[in-house]
Amino acid sequence: MTSLHGLKVVDLSRVLGGPFCTQLLADHGATVIKIEPPQGDETRAWGPPFEGDMSSYFMGVNRNKLGMALDLTQPRGRDVLLDLLADADVLVENFKPGTMEKWGLGFEQCLSEKFPRLIHCRVSGFGATGPLGAMPGYDAVVQAMSGLMSVNGERDAPPLRMGAPVIDIVTGMNAVIGILLALHVREKSGRAQFVEATLYDSGISLMHPHLPNYYLSGRSAGRSGNAHPNICPYDLFPTATSPVFLAVGNDGQFAKFSEIVGAPLLAVDKRFQTNAQRLAHSGALREEIERLLAHLDGSMLAENLMRAGVPCGAVANAAAVAEHPHTLHREMIVKIADYVGTGSPVKLSSTGPQYRLAPPFFAQHAQQILESLGYDDQTIADMFSTGVVPVALKGAA
Repeated sequence: MTSLHGLKVVDLSRVLGGPFCTQLLADHGATVIKIEPPQGDETRAWGPPFEGDMSSYFMGVNRNKLGMALDLTQPRGRDVLLDLLADADVLVENFKPGTMEKWGLGFEQCLSEKFPRLIHCRVSGFGATGPLGAMPGYDAVVQAMSGLMSVNGERDAPPLRMGAPVIDIVTGMNAVIGILLALHVREKSGRAQFVEATLYDSGISLMHPHLPNYYLSGRSAGRSGNAHPNICPYDLFPTATSPVFLAVGNDGQFAKFSEIVGAPLLAVDKRFQTNAQRLAHSGALREEIERLLAHLDGSMLAENLMRAGVPCGAVANAAAVAEHPHTLHREMIVKIADYVGTGSPVKLSSTGPQYRLAPPFFAQHAQQILESLGYDDQTIADMFSTGVVPVALKGAA
């Protein structure tokens, strides 16, 4: 049994935010039908590495989905979409705002009246209205515009893009939250609503504590490298082996840290007794910590500190993370036949995630999905031959 068993989701989204959202829904039991355009989800080509027509990027966010394609520029393609939506609970799309309306399929214009229980979730860069309304948005662009790049990077270096698409992923999570909230309201009211998750809003929501600091002080924070603007020591430190990130959140943790590294007097030094004092003397404290850690093994130090209740972690690469015993214990590596992916971060005690289907090859389930809608063999053959339902990637050799 899964949490979302019986929920039907039609997924028109591409790239990352929308597909991350629908994979999370699918992992928890929703039936997700991924509808691609004739040229396919562009992330199929975002490689290497590849497996068939799929890049690892595409495979990372399209598990547990049934796959087909539709040419929505053709009226008949839009008719098929309406048939798919007839018994669907959720529609997820990330077209440029106004595209669905151009096709006569806008929420207020059509869908809310035709399918009053259908939740329409749109993932977009900036939303449909306002000074930036309907403009295109990619993760890195919004990292720049939301302030995240202004606080990321070394103190005297240029702003730096984060190495993972954090805004896309958080936007996908926010879309899931919005969908679940709308489903909860639908249980009471019987009616669905429009759900909007934007990269811009999500990026701004990640600006903690930098925006709260600005609200109170009136000053914009600059870059501080790995150091924290409000907490000290909260930074990356070299050791004799791998560097470690030390995150001391209170005075008690600092006292334990000082004892474990063999310098108990550090905790009673007047410069370092409180967090505010440690921040005021962060340069001197860093020198002391670097001296104390210079001869220590990073991994062993991190383990000893963690067991004593002091947050600390050695820097790990992707291979180390994938092979870590705790990664395996938390079931964060998923295997379906030859497919290997990253597990769902959301766990429930009784209705946890299930991994049923590897990511679909292009149009892999088209015949099955069309048959489930009641189309006969001749109608299906006509859809294939006219390209209403593409069965091969447009432009593929």
